Order: sequence, then C-alpha cells, then structure tokens
Amino acid sequence: MTRLETFTQQVLVGRELTSQEAQELYSQPLEDLCQAANEIRRHFCGWRFDLCTIFNGKSGRCSEDCRFCAQSARHHTGAAEYPLLSPKALAAPAKVNADQGVLRYSIVTSGKRLSEAEVDCLCEAICLIRAESNISVCVSAGLLKEAQYRQLKQAGADRVHNNLETSRRYFPSVCTTHTFDDKLRAIWAAQAAGLTVCSGGIMGLGETVKDRIDMALTLRDLGIQSVPINLLNPIPGTPLEENQRLTTEDMRRIVAVYRFLLPEASIRLAGGRGLLEDKGLSCFRSGANAAISGDMLTTAGITVETDLQMLEELGYEVRL
Repeated sequence: MTRLETFTQQVLVGRELTSQEAQELYSQPLEDLCQAANEIRRHFCGWRFDLCTIFNGKSGRCSEDCRFCAQSARHHTGAAEYPLLSPKALAAPAKVNADQGVLRYSIVTSGKRLSEAEVDCLCEAICLIRAESNISVCVSAGLLKEAQYRQLKQAGADRVHNNLETSRRYFPSVCTTHTFDDKLRAIWAAQAAGLTVCSGGIMGLGETVKDRIDMALTLRDLGIQSVPINLLNPIPGTPLEENQRLTTEDMRRIVAVYRFLLPEASIRLAGGRGLLEDKGLSCFRSGANAAISGDMLTTAGITVETDLQMLEELGYEVRL
C-alpha cells in the first residue's frame, strides 16, 4: 500500500492527519492525490453542493492595512467607496438569488467592525430578507462582539464569515492593524452566540506550504465546516500587485489536501476562481464541494446560471 493509499484509508475511518503527514501528502502525484480527495469527498459529503453569493454592502475606506485588499484606505486601487447601504438595498439582491436557487446570501462590509447603528441597520436588512424568502443569511462584518452577533442571530442570520487569511506565523506579513488572535476572538464570539462560522483564507500571499497546512489545522481545531479557499488576484495598487498568480494545478493540490484535513467540510472555491482556466471545474473533481457564485466584492465573478449548469453536468445537487 502506498503512502497516499494509507493516508486515504486512515481519513476514511476517521483518523486525523498530523502536520508532518499533511506535508508529505502535499508532495504526492497530483492526479492520484486529487482522485483520493474526491473519494473522501464522496464518502463524507456525497454529491451535496453548497452554493452562496456575496454582496458588497459597504465598500472602501477601510482602516486596516491588509496587503491584498483593494478596499484598504492605505492603498490606491480605485475601488468603489460608499457607506453601509439601506436595509432595502441590502435585502433586494437576496430575493433574486433565492429565486435562482442559491442557498445562502452573504452581506459583506468593509472596515474593522461595524458600529452599533450599522449593526441595527444590518439587522433590519436581515429581517426583510427572512420575511421575503427562505434563503439563509450570512454576514461578514469584521471583528464584532458576542452581543452584536447575538443581535444578528436574533434578526435571522445563521452564519458569520471571518477569514483567518493565512497561518498564525505568516499573518503579521499580511496585516499589522489587527492580529490573528483578534480573528480567533471574533470567531469564538460568533460561535458562542450560536452562529456557524465560515472561515478560510487566501492562497498566493507569499505563504509556504506549511502555512497553508497550519491554517487548515487551525480551522479543524475551531470546528469550521465552511472553508472558503481564495486565489489571490494581485490587484494593482495593493502591496501584493506583483505576486505571481497560482496555477490551476496549485489550487487543485491545495483543495485536495484541505479535503484530507477537513473531510466533512464544505471546501468552497471563492475569490479568484474566475482566474482559473476552467473556472474551478477541475477543483470540483479534486475535493471541493462549494463555491461563491456571482460577482465578488471588487471584481467580476461567474454567473449563477453558468455555475448551476456546470454543477449539473458534474453530477452535484445544490442543497444544504
């Protein structure tokens, strides 16, 4: 039995791989690795596919210095700048997405955290969404406190998004205005409020393979079951504009290893998927079973109609 076969069988019976084993796994032949990851995906998740959309509810003027982000006030990218939209404007796209067959609608806001008044506005929007459709609601509103998360849950939100972005070791190379521990405290606060959490990171920031694995292991320790994997889009005007873009093969390998480490999770292709030659199709055959559809925050994405057609051809069923 090869090492890859050994690792596959161990995961299938419930054993968790160590960091050292994951690094060994990372170097396995790509096609064999992806085929094994897809076997694990079928075993734990079947053909269920989790499809969501995001909406840029508050854009630009962010105080934080995240080196990848077009919305930081410290970078000159030409990204749109506007305050938090009205509850009706925030709620309107959700009904459209629900009618298209999307499972979850996420309102994303720029900035370190929302003010109390902004949280009230967001809660009003969530109430409107829940009154008009059955679509699930996620919020990505920065580093909120437990009481604010409880307020969002009471309004009808069921999930919070808060990316770790990268490993603890590499995080200071990505952002200096808040810390990895700030991220963890926000995630713990959301979980304490009874919300599920969506958290992952960006690949291609300059991190090592070990950083990618360490982030996955932190997500495993946190019990995260929705894991967005973003491909860095090196946006002009950001400090990372010269970073070399990862290839489709790079992303397939990352997705496959994440499936081994997080066998029951929704491994979600997120920002940057449109940069891949096949728009992520090969990753959906390598262990991924979720995606963000439609436009991203500051860049164009892939239409819901295009994604639904691709998923049907792959044999997936879009459902929670």
